[in-house]
Amino acid sequence: MSSPGINGDPKPPCLPRNGLVKLPGQPNGLGTASITKGTPAAKNRPCHPPPLSLPPPSLAAPPPRAALAGGLCPPAGLPLGGPASAPVPGPPAERPPLATDEKILNGLFWYFSACEKCVLAQVCKAWRRVLYQPKFWAGLTPVLHAKELYTVLPGGEKEFVSLQGFAARGFEGFCLVGVSDLDICEFIDNYALSKKGVKAMSLKRSTITDAGLEVMLEQMQGVVRLELSGCNDFTEAGLWSSLSARITSLSVSDCINVADDAIAAISQLLPNLAELSLQAYHVTDTALAYFTARQGHSTHTLRLLSCWEITNHGVVNVVHSLPNLTALSLSGCSKVTDDGVELVAENLRKLRSLDLSWCPRITDMALEYVACDLHRLEELVLDRCVRITDTGLSYLSTMSSLRSLYLRWCCQVQDFGLKHLLAMRSLRLLSLAGCPLLTTTGLSGLVQLQELEELELTNCPGATPELFKYFSQHLPRCLVIE
Repeated sequence: MSSPGINGDPKPPCLPRNGLVKLPGQPNGLGTASITKGTPAAKNRPCHPPPLSLPPPSLAAPPPRAALAGGLCPPAGLPLGGPASAPVPGPPAERPPLATDEKILNGLFWYFSACEKCVLAQVCKAWRRVLYQPKFWAGLTPVLHAKELYTVLPGGEKEFVSLQGFAARGFEGFCLVGVSDLDICEFIDNYALSKKGVKAMSLKRSTITDAGLEVMLEQMQGVVRLELSGCNDFTEAGLWSSLSARITSLSVSDCINVADDAIAAISQLLPNLAELSLQAYHVTDTALAYFTARQGHSTHTLRLLSCWEITNHGVVNVVHSLPNLTALSLSGCSKVTDDGVELVAENLRKLRSLDLSWCPRITDMALEYVACDLHRLEELVLDRCVRITDTGLSYLSTMSSLRSLYLRWCCQVQDFGLKHLLAMRSLRLLSLAGCPLLTTTGLSGLVQLQELEELELTNCPGATPELFKYFSQHLPRCLVIE
């Protein structure tokens, strides 16, 4: 039996407890939340009027709005109706649960890697809808192997897989591994963006022929960046017949049929070429003479990797034909000497990156040329330059713009040479991996480079556990690679 209320009216029952209670903003930045039920203790608590005398109805205060809006019991004895009571507002508009709130998810998913995003996209449709926006996949290149391009039907026939998920994410580049001419044609037919939307194509360890290469570049009119690696079935004639003037970046490596005539095709057919990367064991100095003034204005990056036949004469052709280079790699060009480096330093003053790794004939004299003339240089790679000594490092210490220095497996560098590097306050990355003569004492002095962001000491005998602990205390912002 309910207790009598004021004016003899029976006491109204408690308001339902399934109303929404809006909670204040959380400190984690995820906004407001809502609960749909009270706590068990509140749900089972009976509402009894207090045994106190109450003021007349005319003096009673209106019930608090928060209590009514939240579905909580008003204090006993207070009127719910009548002219003196305030209108009861309805419950606030419902918000979607945090787990499916697209505004929150759009900010949250930026903190995950590409592999993690692929997994998260399988949680539910709401997450997939958010994650499949092209902004989350910009700059990434899917890698598809030939065996992943087909599904086997019950009858044993093969069917090309659906690429709609890739199209939804707006990928502009693909890497196809182990594909044939037929596989490439199927890819073009089944990927909605292949004709105009694909900007970069990479073919690795594939059996593409001259005809397949020609069809691919003819059909995929949007391709401006092309990579061919380990493709041994196309010939130089295929390059002559397929290369288009729209291509601005070309990389050819480990393709056995590429020689001097391939460079002739590249220089003649690609006037807008900005970046060329070439790994070819049979390219000679003659090929580098094919570059003309057309590439001289547009080409800013040239990488000649393991071109064993190139000598200083080839370097002469490069520096005169491509004077606007900002990045040059002669890695593995084992016949290039200090004289070739002097030509580079005197003629390519705009260089910001220079790679001389695996050039065994380079000595300290080459580093003197670099330090004297290349004042804009920001990256220098000297891996496996086994004739570099502490004297060469003393020349480099005068380079105020140098930010990245690689000295992997420079077997003559000692502690005294490291002291020269301590004056290079602009250094952000230093690699000393595999330097056998560096001691713990010499390496510990690197704590003076407080602006250092990455230090590589892999396979360095002087790098002890105690040294890494010392670095963690005195170089807290530096990533030390063990």
